[in-house]
Formats: sequence, C-alpha cells, structure tokens
Amino acid sequence: MGELHAALAITDAAVPNTRARRCCQFPDGRRGFSLIELLVTLAIILILASLYWSPNNASRQQALKRTCQKNLEKLFVSLEIYANDHGGKYPDVAGARNSEEALTALVPKYTSDTSCFICPGSKDSALPAGESLRARKISYAYYMGRCATNSQQALMSDRQIDNQPKSTGAAAFSTTGSPPGNNHLKFGGNFLFCDGRVEMTPAEPPFDLSMTNGVVLLNP
Repeated sequence: MGELHAALAITDAAVPNTRARRCCQFPDGRRGFSLIELLVTLAIILILASLYWSPNNASRQQALKRTCQKNLEKLFVSLEIYANDHGGKYPDVAGARNSEEALTALVPKYTSDTSCFICPGSKDSALPAGESLRARKISYAYYMGRCATNSQQALMSDRQIDNQPKSTGAAAFSTTGSPPGNNHLKFGGNFLFCDGRVEMTPAEPPFDLSMTNGVVLLNP
C-alpha cells in the first residue's frame, strides 16, 4: 500500500494539473481568472469602446451634436451683444465670401474664445485664441443679413451642403456622410435661430430655410 501511495505521489508531481493551469486558486478555495480569460475580457472592452467612440456611431454623433449645440449657444451670446451695439443687426460685412469673413467682426471684441467656432464633430483644426477668423477655417455656416427681430429665422448652422435656400424637408446637410455638409457625417446637424434657441435636426430639416431681403448664406 505504501508503494502505491508513493507511485501516486510521483505521478501527481510529474503530470501538470489541468485545473491549476487554467486558473489560479486562492487559499480559501475561490477560483481566480486565468490569463486567457483576462485577455478575452480586455479584448471585448476594447471592441465595445472602439465601437462607441467611432465617429460613424449614431450615439457618438448625438453626443457630439449636443456639444456642438453648446458652441452655438456661446456664439449667440457674442452675436447678441454685437447686435445690441449695432442697432439690432448681426455682423454684415460687404463682400464677405464665407462665414469666416463675416464673423471675424466678433473677434476679439465680442469673444476671444475661438474654440466655439469649431464643431467637435468636424475635422477642422483648432484656432488660435483671440485672433481674427479671416484666412482661418471655421465649422459653421452663417446667414448674413439677419437682425434680432427675425426671431424665427435661422442665424447659424453646421456647415451645409451648399449656400442655397431650402424648402421644408430638403437636404441641408450630407445624407451620405461625405463632404460637403458633413460636420456630423450623415447624422444631420444643428441650427441656431435669431431668438437664441438651437435645434438639432436630421440631414433634411423639418422647416423652411428661405432667404429674403438680401440675406445670404455663407458657408465656411
């Protein structure tokens, strides 16, 4: 019998314990995670994180559009102060060819925070603080020629597909995710109105975007 026990002891020592190789065992008998299980868990976490943070993810773009709304709200404060100093009129620069040339009137007198001119969903580069927007690139379109009394009219928006007026349901932003008008890929964008409200819309806004009385749409 003693020889049998000795033989079994030698076998146990010579043959690796499969369970021991698969997991770690705590002194109180609790089973721990094996290296493979930890690696698989880490891989799943990385995949889920990459899916969420991908710009092609609808939920991610919704979050970016909410941040974009805050940018436009900040810009409205500057525009409102400007209008108070100019008889209720928003920036109107003769011969302006793009939104940068018109809105540079706000910097630095009415705002030095140029970060709010860049949509977080776009790939536009950060701007130097307090410096003129002329010869720079911003992310937002501007309806030049509006005044504070045009409360129901759009004043600014995410970059649009073109500078033309648009009827209700017509595409203002990219429907494919490709340029132009793709600050938020194919997931629409935001509009800032002359009364200060900001509305998030799909690529085809459910309201009219007509332009009268000399108003022009300036894209970046």
